[in-house]
Amino acid sequence: MWTTASVWSAFRARVPTAIDRIVGTDGQKPGWQESDSAVFMDWGQYFVPHRATQLRIIRDLTPEAGSGESYVDLCCGEGRLSEALLQARPEPSVLALDGSEAMRQVTAARLAPFGERARVAAFDLGSDGWRKLSGVPGGPLAIVSSLAIHHLDGRQKAKLYADMYQALKPGGRFIIADLIEPLSPAATSVAAWTWDQSTREAAQEHQGPEDPYQKFVATGWNYYADPYPDPIDKPSPLLAQLKWLEQARFIEVDVHWLLAGHAIFSGRKTT
Repeated sequence: MWTTASVWSAFRARVPTAIDRIVGTDGQKPGWQESDSAVFMDWGQYFVPHRATQLRIIRDLTPEAGSGESYVDLCCGEGRLSEALLQARPEPSVLALDGSEAMRQVTAARLAPFGERARVAAFDLGSDGWRKLSGVPGGPLAIVSSLAIHHLDGRQKAKLYADMYQALKPGGRFIIADLIEPLSPAATSVAAWTWDQSTREAAQEHQGPEDPYQKFVATGWNYYADPYPDPIDKPSPLLAQLKWLEQARFIEVDVHWLLAGHAIFSGRKTT
């Protein structure tokens, strides 16, 4: 039987052994690659600040749902957030979307125990074709996204927020966990060292031979400390994003958590 570990091992054998991000002679990095997916699945539990806390906050913000109702997870990654939602809510289903084949394979294995309550599908976050979520009759009661929307620029984010408002079921909530853009060099410095500190602390729990913190540094994962940030990363200021949510007609727009340049914020569609 395929398990999360066996699917991941099979994929891992197909990616380069040296999975560190490659910086060209001009200092520029490519966009997100499957090798980045490999790094994240290996080390994300250490790289993401207070990951368990973030998952719990998103889970607690998600509206209660019954049989026949659904949640949608945008850029589900390895499926940990979808898994948390399915474990916490015994009746609704989850549609987990991601653009990475590797991530989808691992997510499918992770969510297999939930049977028909979990679906995994490919999509492109920046495209418009999927945004009506026609495969979710009546619209989802929640749309969640973790560490993905910063790959869109400001205009694209604002349009996504408006589209998600239309797709949600009345009373549904849009919950975002993501990088944000600091508004000053001092604030950027704070985001950099607090993210660094968070990873150092998390790495102390690691029992294996490799040091997660050294991997964090070697891969240039800290966006705020990187002199050559990946051009695919386009975080926007938090206040601007809250305004875009309000302009999309969301109510109860609020910030629930903020640390190391990472924020969790949400808005609710009117009933």
